[in-house]
Amino acid sequence: MKWAGVGVKFMGKVSKGTKCSVEGCDKEAIKSLSAEKARATGLKINEGRRAYLCKDHYKEYKRASKKDKIIEKWRKIVP
Repeated sequence: MKWAGVGVKFMGKVSKGTKCSVEGCDKEAIKSLSAEKARATGLKINEGRRAYLCKDHYKEYKRASKKDKIIEKWRKIVP
């Protein structure tokens, strides 16, 4: 386990060195999110509830989900 400083341990799978969940990618993950959300953007995720994404695939996820986030934000504003 990695230490974050005074008595604090990193406990998540990403900090332990989990690999990217996208098929054909062996890079180290930097972010985890719902596999359902990742699949909705078109990423081919291996089985599981969580999707662990490397830097490149997380960037791709953000680009693909940007329009959906804006629409969701507008929907909350308009009564």
